[in-house]
Amino acid sequence: MQKDLSHYRKSYEKSELLISNVDENPIQQFQTWFYEVEKFGGIDEANAMTISTIGLDGFPKSRVVLLKKYTEEGFIFFTNYDSEKGKSILANPKVCLSFFWPNAERQVIIKGTAEKVSEDVSEAYFHSRPTGSKLSAIVSRQSKAIAKDREPLEQKLKELERKYAGKEIPRPKNWGGFLVKPVSIEFWQGRPNRLHDRIRYTLKDKYDWKMERLAP
Repeated sequence: MQKDLSHYRKSYEKSELLISNVDENPIQQFQTWFYEVEKFGGIDEANAMTISTIGLDGFPKSRVVLLKKYTEEGFIFFTNYDSEKGKSILANPKVCLSFFWPNAERQVIIKGTAEKVSEDVSEAYFHSRPTGSKLSAIVSRQSKAIAKDREPLEQKLKELERKYAGKEIPRPKNWGGFLVKPVSIEFWQGRPNRLHDRIRYTLKDKYDWKMERLAP
């Protein structure tokens, strides 16, 4: 089977990105873009991002997760530490995050180092989640091979619903957050004729960034 996709074309016309109109702080620039993307509309989850890791098998792997918080320190998401993703990060904390916002014809690419957030931060976020999400974190042995039929999963969920009815649901100790501390943040704005705008911030010292324009 083969399909030729060479005729797929799009001209990017919606905006521009100039050194003169970006913030000196890339986290502030990220915040500006994030709010603009939400304002544009037409995207379900502006906080959806791709995280790429190097697996224990030596291969890179990318998957979509949800950004739950960002600060001057970096970008926070939550996961099962025993998952393939979690084990990969704990073995090699150098990761890449990327956001693609087609409604604004924009990308953000972040290289950084991941570390576990504090127990308090993981606890606070876990207990802010809906009941079903809390229980699923207990039910799922994430990334492990399981029966082809979903029935055992569904049955276990029902058992936990009965067990914790009216009670506080404890956070699994293998579930929590990662903070990705950036060393490089690139902002990409689609432009006509593939002459896209790319501005990269590279960390020189704590909160001190070098800014430069890259060729498309």
